[in-house]
Amino acid sequence: MSQIGTDPADPQTIFVHPLTVADVVAALRTAAPPHLAESWDSNRLICGDPAESVDSVLLAVDPVTAVVDEAIRSDVDLVITHHPLYLRGTDHVSATDPKGRCVHRLIRAGIALANAHTTLDAAHGGVAAALAAAVGLLGAAPLQPSPNDPTQGIGRVGRLEHPTRLRDFAAAVAVALPDSAPGLLVGGDLDATIETVAVSGGAGDGLLGTARDAGADVFLTADLRHHPASEHLEAGRPYLLCGTHWATEWVGLPPLAARLERAAAAKGRRLATYVSEVVTDPWTLRLSTGS
Repeated sequence: MSQIGTDPADPQTIFVHPLTVADVVAALRTAAPPHLAESWDSNRLICGDPAESVDSVLLAVDPVTAVVDEAIRSDVDLVITHHPLYLRGTDHVSATDPKGRCVHRLIRAGIALANAHTTLDAAHGGVAAALAAAVGLLGAAPLQPSPNDPTQGIGRVGRLEHPTRLRDFAAAVAVALPDSAPGLLVGGDLDATIETVAVSGGAGDGLLGTARDAGADVFLTADLRHHPASEHLEAGRPYLLCGTHWATEWVGLPPLAARLERAAAAKGRRLATYVSEVVTDPWTLRLSTGS
């Protein structure tokens, strides 16, 4: 189908064919290529008709009730989330649980849902690249290169422009990340000098050894558990910065939104994108403990 045509009833009237769900999902797959997906992952159109038109898109980290609420209020045509709705599959989508209710509400509102998970984590300009840029890394390269394309992959490792103390770098990272209740945890010698930094958005327990092998002085990630973090620090660097899952992955959404808008513009069409600022971390309050 051509982008521009004439109305058969009035050949003098020129119209532009709208983008479709399929068009936007194709642009999403270009930004987050399917060959970068981990074998256990799900990156797909979750609900919606590929032929339906799309003028506006909401981008968010999680496909949860609060995001569906925002999508319906904003009257968007498509929601793109980082996380899949059904990572491990399901045998029903009845409105008897929160996920099923999200599907029913989206369909009733005429809103499609798609996601890009580990594909976006690994991609050029994706979550890992955005996190590296947010904390000022130079010469960032994949921390765990994809076997299908070593120039892309999970995480990034690079260096700071100037060596700095761990406490000062941690303060800069805290400013660079969007805020949520748990904040940022720091493990290591606060006055130690650091220069080489590894980052990986989301859960990073499995990359502690990889960050050490890469020669990192500090590793910024999320969801670090007590024993893996403690045992890792007993053996020395890299020191640890533990942000939240939502905050360390949210940074990948604004670049994706801009990329989708550029892809639409290249086709001579306009796509309005909105990045959700709804904090979907499960924690809503942090209280200091002790007297």
